[in-house]
Amino acid sequence: MKPVTDELLNYKGISPCPEDIDSFWNKSIKEMEQLNFNISLERAEFIFKNAEAFHLYFDGVGGSRIHAKYIRPKNATNAPVIFLFHGYSGESPNWVSLMPYVCDGFCVAALDCRGQAGLSEDKGTYIGSTYHGHLIRGLKYNNPEKLLFRQNFLDSAQIVRIIEGFKEVDRERLFTKGVSQGGGLALACAALSPQIKKAAVCYPFLSDYSYGWNVAAGGCAYDELKDYFRNFDSRHQRESEIFNCLGYIDIQNIAKRIKAKVLMFTGLMDDVCPPFTQFAVYNKIETEKKVLFYPDYGHEYLPDSEEIMLAWLEEN
Repeated sequence: MKPVTDELLNYKGISPCPEDIDSFWNKSIKEMEQLNFNISLERAEFIFKNAEAFHLYFDGVGGSRIHAKYIRPKNATNAPVIFLFHGYSGESPNWVSLMPYVCDGFCVAALDCRGQAGLSEDKGTYIGSTYHGHLIRGLKYNNPEKLLFRQNFLDSAQIVRIIEGFKEVDRERLFTKGVSQGGGLALACAALSPQIKKAAVCYPFLSDYSYGWNVAAGGCAYDELKDYFRNFDSRHQRESEIFNCLGYIDIQNIAKRIKAKVLMFTGLMDDVCPPFTQFAVYNKIETEKKVLFYPDYGHEYLPDSEEIMLAWLEEN
């Protein structure tokens, strides 16, 4: 068992924060909001007695066609929404897995990340999975606008702009939820969407890349940073430049933008998304927040976490 230490509770990260981080994201959000979203709702092949299910498509930044599952209670009115984000290299949950939220009166929008296992398009390649390497995609340009995760962050914010306009939605009850990569995107979405009221996350990825690179071992979510240096900068001549570029998509650097309440779950034995990377962002969140620790657990299912998150999202 690993103990909770003062060092962890006060850790603020070691990765750099670009000086123009706020203007960069303000400009990026403006670019996204000026798009022609070209929204399409197509009824899903799976039919429920008490719910309506749709494939939602829209045009994201750079022209990629983005997909999400959208499901709502039949005859929904004034309903809260959960924006749900999946883990790295995965896809949105199957329809049946979304039903518990619908049974409690929630609408659910579950985004597919570009180029991963779902139906979203990664423009310039193809629909479907490129599996890994997304964290470093675009680094060679030394231009944060080229980073794939910049587009993923914007996709997460764009779907909020879309769904909040649906007539069945209560705009005062918009929530995000996710695990690992999904947890990182749930926080990024909240940072770029001030209308989000709550964010429930388990061991979020996408934080404090320098720390992740320093401790990366087999199975660590940040392994591909070591692969990048081995293949493209073996003597680390561009190390400062690379980590500064990654700073634009480091959720600890946009945590101050979050207006939502935050509930986080951390397994202290996590060697995939090490706890220090999680607390780099958590300790910079300025709103009401709470963390629940699992001292003997790693990057795995945390007992009762789903029930606790759902109960917390239902609270006024």
